[in-house]
Amino acid sequence: MNEEDKPKWRRRIAFLTEHRYFTIVIMALIFINAVVVGMETYPELYARYPGWFWFADRLLLWLFTIEIVLRMIAAKPFYHFFRSGWNWFDFLIIATGHLFAGAHFVTVLRVLRVLRVLRAVTVIPSLRRLVDALLRTIPSLFNILFLMGLVFYIFAVIGTMLFASVSPEYFGNLQRSVLTLFQIVTLDNWTESVMRPIMDIEPLSWIYFVSFVLVGTFIIFNLFIGVIVNNVERANDEEAPPVKKQDVEALQAEIRELKKIMEKRE
Repeated sequence: MNEEDKPKWRRRIAFLTEHRYFTIVIMALIFINAVVVGMETYPELYARYPGWFWFADRLLLWLFTIEIVLRMIAAKPFYHFFRSGWNWFDFLIIATGHLFAGAHFVTVLRVLRVLRVLRAVTVIPSLRRLVDALLRTIPSLFNILFLMGLVFYIFAVIGTMLFASVSPEYFGNLQRSVLTLFQIVTLDNWTESVMRPIMDIEPLSWIYFVSFVLVGTFIIFNLFIGVIVNNVERANDEEAPPVKKQDVEALQAEIRELKKIMEKRE
Protein backbone atom coordinates (compact mmCIF):
# COMPACT_ATOMS: atom_id res chain seq x y z
CA MET A 1 0.00 0.00 0.00
CA ASN A 2 1.32 3.44 -0.99
CA GLU A 3 1.59 6.28 1.47
CA GLU A 4 -1.19 8.14 -0.39
CA ASP A 5 -3.58 5.21 0.15
CA LYS A 6 -3.25 5.39 3.92
CA PRO A 7 -5.86 7.26 5.98
CA LYS A 8 -4.85 10.72 7.05
CA TRP A 9 -4.55 9.79 10.72
CA ARG A 10 -2.33 6.85 9.84
CA ARG A 11 -0.09 9.08 7.74
CA ARG A 12 0.23 11.42 10.71
CA ILE A 13 1.29 8.53 12.94
CA ALA A 14 3.81 7.42 10.32
CA PHE A 15 5.16 10.98 10.13
CA LEU A 16 5.43 11.05 13.92
CA THR A 17 7.30 7.75 14.23
CA GLU A 18 9.74 8.72 11.47
CA HIS A 19 10.39 12.19 12.87
CA ARG A 20 13.84 12.98 14.22
CA TYR A 21 12.48 14.27 17.54
CA PHE A 22 10.57 11.02 18.07
CA THR A 23 13.84 9.12 17.75
CA ILE A 24 15.52 11.52 20.17
CA VAL A 25 12.75 10.96 22.75
CA ILE A 26 13.05 7.18 22.43
CA MET A 27 16.83 7.41 22.83
CA ALA A 28 16.34 9.52 25.96
CA LEU A 29 13.96 6.91 27.39
CA ILE A 30 16.47 4.15 26.64
CA PHE A 31 19.16 6.17 28.42
CA ILE A 32 16.88 6.72 31.43
CA ASN A 33 16.10 3.00 31.48
CA ALA A 34 19.83 2.24 31.51
CA VAL A 35 20.37 4.64 34.43
CA VAL A 36 17.49 3.11 36.42
CA VAL A 37 18.78 -0.43 35.86
CA GLY A 38 22.28 0.67 36.87
CA MET A 39 21.00 2.27 40.08
CA GLU A 40 19.20 -0.97 40.99
CA THR A 41 22.60 -2.66 41.30
CA TYR A 42 23.21 -0.69 44.52
CA PRO A 43 21.34 -2.69 47.23
CA GLU A 44 21.33 0.14 49.77
CA LEU A 45 19.75 2.50 47.23
CA TYR A 46 17.22 -0.03 45.96
CA ALA A 47 16.18 -0.97 49.51
CA ARG A 48 15.33 2.68 50.30
CA TYR A 49 13.19 3.32 47.22
CA PRO A 50 11.78 0.02 45.92
CA GLY A 51 8.43 1.61 45.05
CA TRP A 52 10.03 4.30 42.92
CA PHE A 53 12.10 1.76 41.02
CA TRP A 54 9.02 -0.37 40.37
CA PHE A 55 7.06 2.66 39.16
CA ALA A 56 9.88 3.82 36.87
CA ASP A 57 10.20 0.35 35.37
CA ARG A 58 6.44 0.06 34.71
CA LEU A 59 6.28 3.56 33.25
CA LEU A 60 9.20 2.98 30.89
CA LEU A 61 7.79 -0.38 29.83
CA TRP A 62 4.44 1.17 28.90
CA LEU A 63 6.09 4.07 27.09
CA PHE A 64 8.08 1.60 25.01
CA THR A 65 4.86 -0.35 24.42
CA ILE A 66 3.14 2.77 23.08
CA GLU A 67 6.10 3.33 20.79
CA ILE A 68 5.85 -0.21 19.38
CA VAL A 69 2.09 0.11 18.90
CA LEU A 70 2.49 3.42 17.06
CA ARG A 71 5.10 1.90 14.77
CA MET A 72 2.84 -1.09 14.08
CA ILE A 73 -0.08 1.23 13.24
CA ALA A 74 2.15 3.27 10.93
CA ALA A 75 3.11 0.09 9.04
CA LYS A 76 -0.08 -0.59 7.08
CA PRO A 77 -0.79 -3.48 6.89
CA PHE A 78 0.53 -4.06 10.37
CA TYR A 79 2.35 -7.32 9.53
CA HIS A 80 4.79 -5.32 7.42
CA PHE A 81 6.19 -4.27 10.78
CA PHE A 82 7.48 -7.81 11.29
CA ARG A 83 9.38 -7.92 8.01
CA SER A 84 12.38 -6.44 9.80
CA GLY A 85 14.40 -8.55 12.19
CA TRP A 86 15.12 -5.46 14.27
CA ASN A 87 11.38 -4.88 14.73
CA TRP A 88 11.05 -8.48 15.90
CA PHE A 89 13.79 -7.82 18.43
CA ASP A 90 12.02 -4.71 19.76
CA PHE A 91 8.68 -6.48 19.92
CA LEU A 92 10.01 -9.53 21.78
CA ILE A 93 11.91 -7.42 24.34
CA ILE A 94 8.79 -5.42 25.20
CA ALA A 95 6.38 -8.37 25.01
CA THR A 96 8.45 -10.51 27.38
CA GLY A 97 8.54 -7.60 29.81
CA HIS A 98 4.73 -7.82 30.02
CA LEU A 99 4.64 -11.63 30.08
CA PHE A 100 7.02 -11.91 33.04
CA ALA A 101 5.50 -8.98 34.94
CA GLY A 102 4.59 -10.06 38.44
CA ALA A 103 6.35 -13.40 38.09
CA HIS A 104 8.95 -14.75 40.49
CA PHE A 105 11.71 -14.83 37.89
CA VAL A 106 13.54 -11.85 39.35
CA THR A 107 16.77 -12.58 37.49
CA VAL A 108 14.94 -12.93 34.18
CA LEU A 109 13.18 -9.61 34.73
CA ARG A 110 16.44 -7.82 35.45
CA VAL A 111 18.07 -9.30 32.34
CA LEU A 112 15.11 -8.17 30.23
CA ARG A 113 15.43 -4.64 31.63
CA VAL A 114 19.08 -4.58 30.64
CA LEU A 115 18.23 -5.85 27.15
CA ARG A 116 16.05 -2.80 26.60
CA VAL A 117 19.29 -0.80 26.48
CA LEU A 118 20.21 -2.76 23.35
CA ARG A 119 17.29 -1.10 21.62
CA ALA A 120 19.62 1.83 21.08
CA VAL A 121 21.06 -0.26 18.24
CA THR A 122 17.66 -0.48 16.55
CA VAL A 123 17.02 3.25 16.93
CA ILE A 124 20.35 4.56 15.60
CA PRO A 125 20.77 3.67 11.88
CA SER A 126 24.58 3.82 11.96
CA LEU A 127 24.73 1.28 14.80
CA ARG A 128 22.21 -0.89 12.99
CA ARG A 129 24.37 -0.92 9.86
CA LEU A 130 27.42 -1.79 11.96
CA VAL A 131 25.68 -4.78 13.58
CA ASP A 132 24.40 -5.91 10.17
CA ALA A 133 27.95 -5.80 8.88
CA LEU A 134 29.18 -7.84 11.86
CA LEU A 135 26.50 -10.45 11.20
CA ARG A 136 27.62 -10.69 7.59
CA THR A 137 31.14 -11.53 8.73
CA ILE A 138 30.00 -14.74 10.46
CA PRO A 139 30.44 -17.04 7.39
CA SER A 140 33.92 -15.63 6.75
CA LEU A 141 34.82 -15.79 10.43
CA PHE A 142 34.24 -19.54 10.46
CA ASN A 143 37.15 -19.99 8.03
CA ILE A 144 39.36 -17.69 10.10
CA LEU A 145 38.38 -19.49 13.32
CA PHE A 146 39.22 -22.83 11.71
CA LEU A 147 42.63 -21.47 10.67
CA MET A 148 43.14 -20.06 14.16
CA GLY A 149 42.18 -23.43 15.68
CA LEU A 150 44.82 -25.16 13.55
CA VAL A 151 47.46 -22.64 14.63
CA PHE A 152 46.53 -23.05 18.30
CA TYR A 153 46.55 -26.84 18.04
CA ILE A 154 49.95 -27.00 16.33
CA PHE A 155 51.61 -24.60 18.76
CA ALA A 156 49.92 -26.27 21.75
CA VAL A 157 51.26 -29.69 20.75
CA ILE A 158 54.74 -28.28 20.13
CA GLY A 159 54.66 -26.37 23.43
CA THR A 160 53.60 -29.47 25.35
CA MET A 161 56.42 -31.50 23.80
CA LEU A 162 59.03 -28.84 24.50
CA PHE A 163 58.04 -27.42 27.90
CA ALA A 164 55.95 -30.05 29.72
CA SER A 165 58.83 -30.92 32.03
CA VAL A 166 60.04 -27.33 32.35
CA SER A 167 56.70 -25.66 33.12
CA PRO A 168 54.00 -28.28 33.82
CA GLU A 169 51.58 -25.68 35.26
CA TYR A 170 51.42 -23.98 31.83
CA PHE A 171 52.36 -26.73 29.33
CA GLY A 172 51.70 -29.92 31.29
CA ASN A 173 49.12 -31.24 28.79
CA LEU A 174 47.27 -30.16 25.67
CA GLN A 175 44.42 -28.27 27.33
CA ARG A 176 46.79 -26.37 29.63
CA SER A 177 48.90 -25.42 26.63
CA VAL A 178 45.86 -24.15 24.74
CA LEU A 179 44.80 -22.06 27.75
CA THR A 180 48.33 -20.68 28.07
CA LEU A 181 48.40 -19.79 24.38
CA PHE A 182 45.08 -18.01 24.79
CA GLN A 183 46.63 -15.93 27.58
CA ILE A 184 49.60 -15.17 25.35
CA VAL A 185 47.46 -14.14 22.38
CA THR A 186 45.64 -11.62 24.61
CA LEU A 187 49.09 -10.14 25.50
CA ASP A 188 48.09 -10.14 29.16
CA ASN A 189 51.23 -10.31 31.36
CA TRP A 190 52.55 -13.35 29.52
CA THR A 191 56.20 -12.32 29.33
CA GLU A 192 56.79 -12.19 33.08
CA SER A 193 54.57 -15.11 34.11
CA VAL A 194 55.09 -17.52 31.21
CA MET A 195 58.04 -16.78 28.94
CA ARG A 196 60.81 -15.50 31.24
CA PRO A 197 60.65 -18.39 33.78
CA ILE A 198 60.93 -20.84 30.88
CA MET A 199 63.74 -18.82 29.25
CA ASP A 200 65.77 -19.12 32.45
CA ILE A 201 65.89 -22.87 31.76
CA GLU A 202 65.52 -22.95 27.95
CA PRO A 203 67.21 -19.82 26.53
CA LEU A 204 66.01 -20.49 22.98
CA SER A 205 62.36 -20.77 24.00
CA TRP A 206 61.82 -17.14 22.96
CA ILE A 207 61.72 -18.33 19.33
CA TYR A 208 58.59 -20.36 20.08
CA PHE A 209 56.81 -17.53 21.89
CA VAL A 210 57.73 -14.78 19.43
CA SER A 211 56.69 -16.88 16.44
CA PHE A 212 53.34 -17.68 18.05
CA VAL A 213 52.68 -14.03 18.90
CA LEU A 214 53.50 -13.01 15.33
CA VAL A 215 51.26 -15.66 13.80
CA GLY A 216 48.48 -15.85 16.39
CA THR A 217 48.11 -12.20 17.27
CA PHE A 218 49.20 -9.99 14.43
CA ILE A 219 48.26 -12.13 11.43
CA ILE A 220 45.07 -13.85 12.64
CA PHE A 221 43.65 -10.80 14.39
CA ASN A 222 44.38 -8.62 11.38
CA LEU A 223 42.41 -11.10 9.29
CA PHE A 224 39.48 -10.62 11.68
CA ILE A 225 39.75 -6.84 11.39
CA GLY A 226 40.11 -6.95 7.61
CA VAL A 227 36.99 -9.06 7.14
CA ILE A 228 34.94 -6.84 9.47
CA VAL A 229 36.10 -3.60 7.83
CA ASN A 230 35.37 -5.01 4.37
CA ASN A 231 31.82 -5.92 5.36
CA VAL A 232 31.24 -2.55 7.03
CA GLU A 233 32.28 -0.77 3.83
CA ARG A 234 30.05 -3.07 1.77
CA ALA A 235 27.07 -2.38 4.05
CA ASN A 236 27.66 1.39 3.78
CA ASP A 237 27.83 1.14 -0.02
CA GLU A 238 24.54 -0.75 -0.11
CA GLU A 239 22.91 1.85 2.15
CA ALA A 240 24.08 4.72 -0.06
CA PRO A 241 21.38 6.05 -2.40
CA PRO A 242 21.84 4.78 -5.99
CA VAL A 243 22.83 7.28 -8.65
CA LYS A 244 19.98 7.82 -11.05
CA LYS A 245 20.57 7.33 -14.74
CA GLN A 246 19.05 10.74 -15.50
CA ASP A 247 21.56 12.42 -13.19
CA VAL A 248 24.46 10.70 -14.94
CA GLU A 249 23.16 11.70 -18.38
CA ALA A 250 22.67 15.31 -17.25
CA LEU A 251 26.22 15.42 -15.88
CA GLN A 252 27.58 14.02 -19.16
CA ALA A 253 25.64 16.66 -21.11
CA GLU A 254 27.12 19.43 -18.97
CA ILE A 255 30.62 18.07 -19.53
CA ARG A 256 30.06 18.05 -23.30
CA GLU A 257 28.86 21.66 -23.20
CA LEU A 258 31.92 22.67 -21.21
CA LYS A 259 34.15 20.99 -23.79
CA LYS A 260 32.44 22.87 -26.61
CA ILE A 261 32.90 26.19 -24.77
CA MET A 262 36.58 25.44 -24.20
CA GLU A 263 37.05 24.50 -27.88
CA LYS A 264 35.42 27.78 -29.02
CA ARG A 265 37.70 29.82 -26.79
CA GLU A 266 40.71 28.06 -28.21
